[in-house]
Amino acid sequence: MTAPHAVLLGLIQGISEFLPISSSAHLILTSYLLGWEDQGLTFDIALHLGSMLAVVIYLRRDLGVLVRGLASGDSREPTQPALAQALVWGTVPVALAGLALVEFVASTGRRPATIATTSIVFGIALLVADRKGAHERSLRTIGWRDGLLIGLGQALALIPGTSRAGITMTVALALGFDRAAAARFSFLLAIPVSALVGGKQLLDAYLGAELSIDPSLFVIGFLVSGVSAYLAIDFLITWVKRQDFSLFVAYRVVLGLVILASIWR
Repeated sequence: MTAPHAVLLGLIQGISEFLPISSSAHLILTSYLLGWEDQGLTFDIALHLGSMLAVVIYLRRDLGVLVRGLASGDSREPTQPALAQALVWGTVPVALAGLALVEFVASTGRRPATIATTSIVFGIALLVADRKGAHERSLRTIGWRDGLLIGLGQALALIPGTSRAGITMTVALALGFDRAAAARFSFLLAIPVSALVGGKQLLDAYLGAELSIDPSLFVIGFLVSGVSAYLAIDFLITWVKRQDFSLFVAYRVVLGLVILASIWR
């Protein structure tokens, strides 16, 4: 891998991580279509850390209110404990599934046919949830059961092409949340998940696990991913205030069909 490769992959990660189109699918497909060696899960993790920093910075006020509300036990903010519980319960399934599916994700889950299928299927699921959802609930009504159900959906995003942002928003919309609430909770839920992934990477480094990528390329990918992710988050938050998810669904379906056509030709 070279520096230009790292920059391009960082851009792809940052732009697609928080849009409902699957960052892992685009990272894998870019390497596949350009004939690059698969960057592997280790470099993917470095990019995820960059995008995690972006969402922490963007949602710093939300996080500040959440932390202060929990620390003070302010009864005027009853939503803060509920939101914290929802985030905890939303993280548990993906943590357990990650341990169980690590081999599948590293092999079969990274095949183009798998990515095409999940891109189409879960794209259509997003469209259905967006059209049929009540769009009545805000984050003030969230509970631990909502968090658990969204977390169970998030666990499916370990399969590339599903999209972590896409599936969490899909479940949230199906539960009746409005688009802005679904997007914001999806972004908040990305923080503990990315922290778990990053913690695993740091542990591997501490234990002396061999790193297949030059450290300087990690830094490049981290920074580029962070900046582009911040811009993507701001774009989607603005978008869902006025538009639905049809554009992203159409993109996912076309992408999946193009991949399948390239495989079958």
